[in-house]
Amino acid sequence: PPSLSFQGSDWTLSELDALLLIGTVGHTLSLGSSSFIEEEHQTWYFLLNTLCLAIFQDVCRKYFREQRHRGEERDEGPLLPSSTEEGPSFSPAVELGMSSGSEKWLALATPLLTLTCCRLLRSLNQTGVQWAHLPDFGHWLNSGDHKAFLSVLAAVSLVLIFLLVQRHCSLVSKIALALGLLGVYSYRAAVGNVLFPWQRSSRAVSKGTVEAQFVYVFVLGILFTGVKDRLRSQVMSSAVDSRRLKSRGLWEVYSGVVLLVALLFRAHNLPTLACCLLIQTIMAQFIWKKLHYDAAQTTIMHYWFGQAFFYFQGNSNNIGTVDISVGFVGLDSYVEAPAIFLTALSTYAGPLLWACHLLCFLSSQRDRAGMGLGHGSYCFALLRSIPAVFYVVLVTSLRYHLFIWSVFSPKLLYEAMHTLITAAVCLFFTFMDQERSARP
Repeated sequence: PPSLSFQGSDWTLSELDALLLIGTVGHTLSLGSSSFIEEEHQTWYFLLNTLCLAIFQDVCRKYFREQRHRGEERDEGPLLPSSTEEGPSFSPAVELGMSSGSEKWLALATPLLTLTCCRLLRSLNQTGVQWAHLPDFGHWLNSGDHKAFLSVLAAVSLVLIFLLVQRHCSLVSKIALALGLLGVYSYRAAVGNVLFPWQRSSRAVSKGTVEAQFVYVFVLGILFTGVKDRLRSQVMSSAVDSRRLKSRGLWEVYSGVVLLVALLFRAHNLPTLACCLLIQTIMAQFIWKKLHYDAAQTTIMHYWFGQAFFYFQGNSNNIGTVDISVGFVGLDSYVEAPAIFLTALSTYAGPLLWACHLLCFLSSQRDRAGMGLGHGSYCFALLRSIPAVFYVVLVTSLRYHLFIWSVFSPKLLYEAMHTLITAAVCLFFTFMDQERSARP
């Protein structure tokens, strides 16, 4: 694709690289304005929409250019920059049982479908300050008159979550995931959010403690299965079987996190989780695997999606949007450590799920497993540390600002917590990379 080259330098900056760089730097600089902080979700929505259009341009350039210059393509090499050499040929269409023509149209539809999902999610939860007082689709769903519709929507979302997550799991984990998602719906029915078909009263039956603890058991079981597969992969003599088992273990851990997030999310937010998994699946199958984006580009895209889904959940830079009720899910009384963990996990579920998906995706790529994890960890840490450092310096210089307590200080708390979670993710990235390097 067209790129910017610099004299005296061997590297070039593609259009996508320029967009990712300008968008990341521009967002960091926007933190100096109180209005941009209050409406930060608008910045990420704009960047995400622009990214989808840029990806659509790359997809069009690839497939339509292939048709015109099919004979010359062998000599030109990859159409998109990649820091790794391509391994064995991979075709998502073949894996899904479709023709190459269907793959082309699905790849073209992926950015447009992503834009559609993002637009629908923006209507689900109104956030920010300027339009926070306006009713959104989430308020309509949570009203008592529409509980039947919310029940159907929640059930469909849970089924979609199962179909999207179970593909990488073992049979035992699939059964545990299905029972766990059934427990999620039972929990929401017990607390009165949704209805069973045979249920006549819409009032809460119980606190849902037993149902939530039932789900916790399956979450721990799936996580244990994933960790067990990871440990088994270290003692296998065959490198191919070890890599396959390691990848499956990571995806099972990821599915356990998804199940826990599904339990913590309110019923009207389950479509947000389903759309998150849907976008991850189609982007991985038809964009990241097929267009050969390098590890840095893929990491920045995951980071942008994670930031956008933080606001799709209904979060903002106001402390008042933190849902502290999730700290009591499955508990009879307040217990400090679990309450803090559950509240943080629910609040930052979007960025965490996209970070976990990035780890699983890079680990499963045979052509970039050698350097992808290290580059991804470094890039992910850089994306979080630069805005955090810039904002700390900025808040220090603006400590006498009129909005220091109402705008800048709450944002500082969010930045600190986000940095802490990112540090934990990067440590796990580093552990996985060192473990891979230590293996002969």
